[in-house]
Amino acid sequence: MKRAVFLASSAMTLVLGTAGLAQEVPPTYSLYGTPGLLEMPVATTAEEGTLAGTLSYRDGLFQAVLNYQLTNRLSGTMRHSIVDLYNDTETSVIENELERGFDLKYQLVEEGAYVPAIAIGLRDFLTPGRLQSEYVVATKSLGDNLTVTGGIGWGEMGTEGGFDNPISSRADRPAFDETEPDGQLGSDQWFAGDAAFFGGLEYQINDRWGVLAEYSSIAYDPAPNAPAIAADSPYSFGVTYRPRDAVQLSFAALNGQELAISGSFFLNANNRPSQSGYETAPVPVNVRSASVRQATTWDRSATPEVALRSALKATLAIEGLTLTGMEMTDRTARVRFVNTRYRSNAQAMGRAARMMTQVMPGAIETFILEVEARGIGLSSVRVARSDLEALENRPGAAATLFANATFAAAGDDAGLTPAQDDTTAFSWAISPYFALNAFGGDGGLSVDAGLRLNASYQFSPQLILSGAVAQSALRFDAKDPETDGTPDLQNVRTDGRFYGDDGLPVLESLALTHYGRPSDDLYSRVSVGYLERMFGGVSTELLWKPVESRLGLGAELNHVAQRDSDMGFGFGEYNYEATTGHLSAYYDLGNGYHTQIDFGRYLAGDWGATLRLDREYDNGVRIGAYVSQTDTSYEDFGNGSYNKGIVIAIPQDFLTGQPNRGAYGTTLRTRAGDGGARLNVDGRLYDVVRDAHQADLSDTWGRFWR
Repeated sequence: MKRAVFLASSAMTLVLGTAGLAQEVPPTYSLYGTPGLLEMPVATTAEEGTLAGTLSYRDGLFQAVLNYQLTNRLSGTMRHSIVDLYNDTETSVIENELERGFDLKYQLVEEGAYVPAIAIGLRDFLTPGRLQSEYVVATKSLGDNLTVTGGIGWGEMGTEGGFDNPISSRADRPAFDETEPDGQLGSDQWFAGDAAFFGGLEYQINDRWGVLAEYSSIAYDPAPNAPAIAADSPYSFGVTYRPRDAVQLSFAALNGQELAISGSFFLNANNRPSQSGYETAPVPVNVRSASVRQATTWDRSATPEVALRSALKATLAIEGLTLTGMEMTDRTARVRFVNTRYRSNAQAMGRAARMMTQVMPGAIETFILEVEARGIGLSSVRVARSDLEALENRPGAAATLFANATFAAAGDDAGLTPAQDDTTAFSWAISPYFALNAFGGDGGLSVDAGLRLNASYQFSPQLILSGAVAQSALRFDAKDPETDGTPDLQNVRTDGRFYGDDGLPVLESLALTHYGRPSDDLYSRVSVGYLERMFGGVSTELLWKPVESRLGLGAELNHVAQRDSDMGFGFGEYNYEATTGHLSAYYDLGNGYHTQIDFGRYLAGDWGATLRLDREYDNGVRIGAYVSQTDTSYEDFGNGSYNKGIVIAIPQDFLTGQPNRGAYGTTLRTRAGDGGARLNVDGRLYDVVRDAHQADLSDTWGRFWR
């Protein structure tokens, strides 16, 4: 006890009493996957937008961690651990139990010349967290290379050299109870029970190598259902190495006897890995002479519309844009096109407008640009040709043009002259896939990787047959449940581990989908077929979304049957049908934040709601989180209590620098439970529509001139 107080007091004295400036090297990530020492946290934070993945191993504990720095001060962490546990009587060890955990950390005070950074945090804060801890920590830089950390912890962080809680009203902490509903807020335990000091030092030898020393406040005491981890000493030492700026490797000697290793990998959503895009420079705006600009009509005999349409179609194709229709008057040219190349529709519009200055007669003063997707016009952006000529090389050109532009619903299809032949279009692609699923109830972790063939056949721009066939090459189930963890619910997700487990190619989806636009602000979708891996049937959707509005309202109704687990064409194995649907509200909060709330009936027949919040960066990286709560009881739902998870999407152009509309995405769930399970139908309308509407265009309008 005395040595802990002495070490922590010394560390705090250095932290609070020594001047210094924060070092430039990014923070070290601990074995727990958060900015820290070896196992203890620090008060410093990563750069806003940093996404860090960590894999760490010590005897008895393997962790896979995802940490996200949402703001400069707030970060969140999701953790999957495979841990050895003592049994109920502490007489033997149960190996390789799967645990899930969440962390939150908030920096209360930023570091200054004389003031340390101070942060407060919750580790594994949902009941019944086996490593549940709370802490307050301070960190101070001493010069350019040395940082010192001191803190006080509760819960599992209060077990080594613990003392009476300084918060007298929180003196007692409820005993750990593994039978409590999993996934609920454990607020009755936060900052309760004994507390203990922790601390440590980190010395950065250079921008690649660093060394650490730590005094841990985690004792890993043997107890029923506790982690079976040896910790004879609170002292640990480690070395960090950064072979690249985006990679950290750590090696440690823990608690006087154990060796540990970890690797952390970073991606900052604000910064492209390549310094800039590699797309070709756009064609300059063709500036008209003053005399040509005065013309009030164009000579149709000299430049007939059919010739202009053919020329514009060819020039837009150079930019990866497909002209689908055109309408012209004496002073206006309206063009509709499909953007097949650029992630930002603003950039596609800029490329189209430049090409129009090359082709259109001088009398044409107004350009109306309409982006089309799935055969429907998404929006109409009206710009003045004279603005393009005047602003191309001016400071603040993007903001001025945006202010002068007019945004509205796409025009009537009947007014457009088709610009492409009415021929069918077939496309296909092969790509690798990787799926990580944590199943509910008593389920474990399932890993699946292989190749996927995607193909589509376009009968018309609005009618598309699409499907996917997958061949698994690597499949691993960490645990095979012996019982059904949710006996009172249909296994609409927890049996997902059995789907396609025979190693043969499987039909993931095969559906015929029709998209429509019944009115200016109303969009429709009807999908029929094998809609996803586990269900097939009919899915219908309507979306009301004005181009100028940040608000969208949707309604979806589906009738589906559960597919056979061999993922062929049959439906007889489960003999289960469901009618499911939701009313949805979408809102663009600005600055890249999007929210969505859905109310309705889920696949297992339960009723409830799902709330989702996304942060989308200007470069297209999207990170979001969702939570679903329904009328299913915690007991019926099984471990996890409700559905929750993290959604990550990274555009291909962010990684390669080459223009591309594709993206790599995944959903990380704590458990894929049967409660709150929604149909995974492709092509929902809001995702199709919103990136051509005013709010989304404003976020990337600077790319208009790129």
